Amino acid sequence: MRCGTRSIPNFVDWNDPMLLSIQDLHVSFRTGAEDGVVQRVEAVGRGPVGVSFDVPENTTVALVGESGSGKSVTAMSILNLLPVNAERSGRIDFEGRDLLKATLPELQTLRGREIACVFQDPMSSLNPVFTIGRQLCEPLQRHLGLGRREALERAEALLAEVQLPEPKRRLSSYPHELSGGQQQRVMIAMALACGPKLLIADEPTTALDVTIQRQILDLLARLKETHRMSMLFISHDLGVVGEIADEVVVMRQGTVRERGPVAGIFADPQDTYTRALLACRPALQQHHARLMTIDETRTQAPAAPKPKDPDAPVVLQVEKLSKGFWVRQGVFGRREFKAVKEANFTLRRGHTLGVVGESGSGKTTMGLTLLRLHDPTGGPEAGRVLFDGRDLLTLSSREMLPVRRRIQVVFQNPYASLNPRFPIGKTLVEPMAIHGIGGGTAEREALARGLLERVGLDASAMTKYPHEFSGGQRQRVAIARCLTLSPEVLVLDEAVSALDVSVQAQVLNLLKDLQDELGLAYIFISHDLAVVRFMADEVMVMKNGEVVEQASVDEVMNKPRQEYTRKLLDAVPRGHVVPG
Repeated sequence: MRCGTRSIPNFVDWNDPMLLSIQDLHVSFRTGAEDGVVQRVEAVGRGPVGVSFDVPENTTVALVGESGSGKSVTAMSILNLLPVNAERSGRIDFEGRDLLKATLPELQTLRGREIACVFQDPMSSLNPVFTIGRQLCEPLQRHLGLGRREALERAEALLAEVQLPEPKRRLSSYPHELSGGQQQRVMIAMALACGPKLLIADEPTTALDVTIQRQILDLLARLKETHRMSMLFISHDLGVVGEIADEVVVMRQGTVRERGPVAGIFADPQDTYTRALLACRPALQQHHARLMTIDETRTQAPAAPKPKDPDAPVVLQVEKLSKGFWVRQGVFGRREFKAVKEANFTLRRGHTLGVVGESGSGKTTMGLTLLRLHDPTGGPEAGRVLFDGRDLLTLSSREMLPVRRRIQVVFQNPYASLNPRFPIGKTLVEPMAIHGIGGGTAEREALARGLLERVGLDASAMTKYPHEFSGGQRQRVAIARCLTLSPEVLVLDEAVSALDVSVQAQVLNLLKDLQDELGLAYIFISHDLAVVRFMADEVMVMKNGEVVEQASVDEVMNKPRQEYTRKLLDAVPRGHVVPG
């Protein structure tokens, strides 16, 4: 494969001096010593080939690639925000200064003042015990020397600039009192506090729903133009990159595979890896039977999905399902907050119901309620969930046990849903032992090895622990754990949102194959409408706990009836549209 370097686009003034120039960067991590020899793992750069690219003034350059490609390590090398066992070589010139030679005090002066960062998870970046105002004032007082009153006035202005509602009141709020999108706006305000020349945005919209993602992307683009700053934008989503970036650098396994203007990369990618990345992403406009993966080469158009049997047996009937939560009101009082309001749907064998909506719309609450995974004392439940002729909401805990093996759930975060102290073999064998599946340990272990092979992992995984696997592999283990009980229904709650686009394609194809092979019925909860388009037969759109639209996937995607649905569809990043 060759690296394609393209001509320069007209809309970027490349006569301006380079703000940042990375030349032949290598980053490795010391992993210990063996026989007196220090062992190292290469993270950026391979052999003599290092990573090189430039970021001109007032320009957005995007780093794209799979997890483990070296994107974040490259970006964090700029300000040396790496672990102590990291070793860097090459050059990182910022306004003519080689940052690899900068001392810690010099880097501390740059951090937040001239180069600022916005990370993926704002809640892990904000201090939970300090107010928003205090955290915003700290860089203003430290770097600009402002007094407390001046810093508070500037902090309020910054919150207003990032369009946070009621900015003065929010100064006294704590991070947990804000939504995810509001937290990310605070992080952007903190990054802009001292007027940096370069903003490093590391997956800043990955954890956000589609409408909040759209707002953050529009905000970043507007602020970049207002402040005339450059941005290094890190993402695995080429749809997002195509809308915000001027130049794209495609990375894989620590090396640059292709770089150039975003229009050229999207219109005519030269590297097979770039073409595969573009093909991995589900299309909002088309409905395919399978997604292309990184290691595949496709010589013909993808086949259309096979039609589902409209008269397949009904496995789950939900009627007027409602869920409320008690919230405190006053000193001794309480009131009910209705999170789900009279949801209705029918799920047939071999079919998929997609559930979409913004964060807080009630999607996950609906799924957990029908699974009886909410504490019943937390608030009232109403309606009926009919499975095999029985209403699940009326069953006792003992009566629910045999039902649980037939209705399983795959959660969003595979890192949190697997016990870190159990090897994978025990994770798979334990549910079979609880439910009396198999004639003994040997038979259960044989079944577990077969399931690992079915989800694309070999039998050697049995003795390994979760931390030894990538995110995609862990999610495969989570799916295999569900299959140990031969379920009829799977509730998939944002099951692929934490995965990069290539691994996501592998897991989605796997779910489709298992559905065809085993006749599984899916409730597929997601904020990603393109993924829902690929997976679902019917779509249910939720807003503020209510179902506002429900129809076949083609009807909802092509002819939405509700303005809210059209708003969701309009917010989906579609990448760079090449004119002509």
